[in-house]
Amino acid sequence: MRMIDISQELFSCHVYPGDTPPAFELVKTVERDKYNLTNISMCVHNGTHIDAPCHFIAGGRTVDELDLSTFYGKCTVAKFSGVIGEEIGPVLETCHERLFLKGDCEISDTAAELIANSHVRLIGVESQSVGKADAPMSVHLVLLGKGIIPLEGLNLSAVEPGNYTLMAFPLKMKGADGSPVRAVLIEG
Repeated sequence: MRMIDISQELFSCHVYPGDTPPAFELVKTVERDKYNLTNISMCVHNGTHIDAPCHFIAGGRTVDELDLSTFYGKCTVAKFSGVIGEEIGPVLETCHERLFLKGDCEISDTAAELIANSHVRLIGVESQSVGKADAPMSVHLVLLGKGIIPLEGLNLSAVEPGNYTLMAFPLKMKGADGSPVRAVLIEG
């Protein structure tokens, strides 16, 4: 069994424009205090993270209300480039409930509708947003409106297209609209 870490390192990760970048402060040290203690500050959408429906939908579920089975199970990685449209259709016919889109790609409104009407429960991308760079809201609304959870900020550079098992659990944060995750794919 081989595990592949597909998470970004948190303190050097890509940050969506306008989000608070992650930072840490060592407030206690072994040399001075006999132990280390670190404080962190960040946006819950930094690095590799999930979006909860309440991120874009009033009254939507928060991170602590999500079904944990969404974040563990069979996963398909498919490679795309550019704006994804109807060509996602054949992939949706054969993929698992968790689908990752590898490559420099963007989910169009058309692809979002196709995903929303499929069996997919979780959609993952390497960019910091499943939505279009200049207008991310429409894709989020379609996906989150159907209960499909985006997993954003993946690092799939060492992953070949194919089928894997995913483990990527969000932190238990009551009322949060997103959460960082440590995402791992398991081969075999």
